[in-house]
Amino acid sequence: MQSDSRENGPARAGTAPRVWVVLGEKRGDNAQIESLARAVGWDYEVRHVRMKPRWVDGKPRVRPRLDHVDLERSDPIEAPWPDLVITAGRRLSCVALWIARESEGRARLVLVGKPRRLRDAFDLVVAARHYAVAPAPNVATHGLPLMQVDAAALDAAIADWRPRLASLPRPLTALMVGGPTGGLRFDLATARDLFEKTRASVAESGGSLYVTTSRRTPPEVTRMLEAACSGVARLYVYDPDAPPTENPYHGLLGLADRFVVTTDSASMMVEVARLGRPLAIHPLESRAGAIERALVAVGLLRPLSPRRDPQPGGGLRARLMLALGRPIHSRDLSAIPRWLVDQGRACWLGDAWVEPPAFVDAELDRIAERIRALVRSEGGPTP
Repeated sequence: MQSDSRENGPARAGTAPRVWVVLGEKRGDNAQIESLARAVGWDYEVRHVRMKPRWVDGKPRVRPRLDHVDLERSDPIEAPWPDLVITAGRRLSCVALWIARESEGRARLVLVGKPRRLRDAFDLVVAARHYAVAPAPNVATHGLPLMQVDAAALDAAIADWRPRLASLPRPLTALMVGGPTGGLRFDLATARDLFEKTRASVAESGGSLYVTTSRRTPPEVTRMLEAACSGVARLYVYDPDAPPTENPYHGLLGLADRFVVTTDSASMMVEVARLGRPLAIHPLESRAGAIERALVAVGLLRPLSPRRDPQPGGGLRARLMLALGRPIHSRDLSAIPRWLVDQGRACWLGDAWVEPPAFVDAELDRIAERIRALVRSEGGPTP
């Protein structure tokens, strides 16, 4: 379905809508955007957008803007404008709002995730179970995030990586290491605990271990893993400049027998679960501030268990407001892993492995039809 970002001829009445998918630097967001675009079924053009250094991790105020975008390193964002834009996240939502303004309202906007503000400016907000989003006519809620591994990409990775992994004893366990995000603690002690528990699981089952890091893995954790894996496990250190064929992620998705993932990475948990593969989840604790730690120490608050309790993103204030029945948080950071375990689709790392049932999910088709109807109802081209 994808076409080159520069194939940008004018849209005409009676032709299929012109669709842009606006991608950024977050692999999980990109996977959801493209999964949704494929489900909609129209040809689409990709616009890769890169941020200026300050905004790679910085959080711009949500409004129509491109001043945070590195335009020289990004695909062109210029007329003729699309009929439909699908994107995700704070930084790219600013780009989508700018496109809608420049197109004089022609472009319909679909945003994956909860908008930080200006929710009514988006034609459709697509929010998974871990987002706290109030019902509204322009909100489509669903269960798990919508990322699905592209079947063709998975097949290609399997063919490429099968000979590279052939010498590793089975069962092959893939440990996919994330990093700190969204108020979850992922420090050196957490990483050591994760690695040792995974090694213990591999020692019990036999076989071999392959460890991969990610964009968010802290340098000190990477250094620890380089030393710890020597002679006992294979390790791939994430390199954003390496050719895609050197990253074993998709090869492991297709060929590993078991997976260990941390709760900071919804995309990795969901992709493994949707493939119906055995999954063990290492729960990360909330990154509590000094006041919250003091309240826990004197018994005024109890420690949150990511295995049992909602973990409201937003720190102590969000936690207290949730306890008062007035939630202000945007996400429950433990909703996805708790649901996967409750449904028998995963286990907690250290517990007995489970064989997950086949994954059946009709939600993607339901949301895709809402998007198609949205474009038609706004007077856009009819395919």
